[in-house]
Amino acid sequence: MSETKKSIASISISGEITLNLHSLNNEGGEGNQIITRQVTIVDKDGETHTVNAISGDMFKHIHAVHLAQLAKEQGLALSKYAAALNPNRISGEELKNYTKNNVAKDNGTSSDVISAMIDICTVCDTHGILITDKIGENKNSSNTPRKSTVEFGWTIGIPNKTNTESYLHTKLVTNAGSTGTTGSNEGQNIFHRPANHGVYAFICSIDVYRIGFNDISRSYPINDDVRRIRYKALVQSLLSSFINPKGAMTSTQKPHITDFKGVVAISKKLTPAPTISAINENYQNEISKIAVSLNKIEPEMIELKEFNGMGELAEVFADLMDYEPYKIS
Repeated sequence: MSETKKSIASISISGEITLNLHSLNNEGGEGNQIITRQVTIVDKDGETHTVNAISGDMFKHIHAVHLAQLAKEQGLALSKYAAALNPNRISGEELKNYTKNNVAKDNGTSSDVISAMIDICTVCDTHGILITDKIGENKNSSNTPRKSTVEFGWTIGIPNKTNTESYLHTKLVTNAGSTGTTGSNEGQNIFHRPANHGVYAFICSIDVYRIGFNDISRSYPINDDVRRIRYKALVQSLLSSFINPKGAMTSTQKPHITDFKGVVAISKKLTPAPTISAINENYQNEISKIAVSLNKIEPEMIELKEFNGMGELAEVFADLMDYEPYKIS
């Protein structure tokens, strides 16, 4: 008899990632100067710091792209928009043509819309979407939200461990000194680009139990095998997001990732996997203490996997493939 696989309800990652010479996220530009994104934070001692940052939107976008590409490769369900990497993810027309339930009929409900989205598209299921228009004659379908199962916080520079430099960028133009060109994209362009470096605090979490889960009907419109496949794709594409973060300006400023260390916390029940930001230098000890306390309440509920480097993180993710997504009965 085969060994029963362990279930997993949620995952969290808290860590420190070291990035060099990157420009993954910017505020925009002023004149010919591109401005790096910065935020103000408060440390555990109440001191404020202004630091470099990468928004959660950027990492969520990076992950969604990797997930969509992996889903296409593995033949997982995708909407036409998600397959084309369209940020709208799914069209009202595609939902209107869905015939397995009452999604577009007069007696349709918001729950019907959610079930259709989950069935049609892996990315919509796991990354969420807001349907703003009415679907067919379904008067209850407007403003129907599907909450994401994966959440990313801001990736923020640890105080005194990040900095920004700026360098001059010019376009190579033949006969740049001549005045014979008149086109708007011709001639010499001179501007300044940021190059950021430092150690950043990273956090994200995955509500594994919600993969395929309709929050309104409190049921799973897809079967266990599909949920299992989507869970594995979600984890695999998250690892790809660290290996190859496709953010801003990566065509010429691909980040030099020199280190990533931290803790992957796993919860086997509906109690969330603990997360503490690496802004607190004692975050690993804090997570460990939380895990010990939670396991006193219910034995073996929380499992911690520390990693020191991308290689060990890959090993942790490979081990996660042996788990089954938790199912609410």
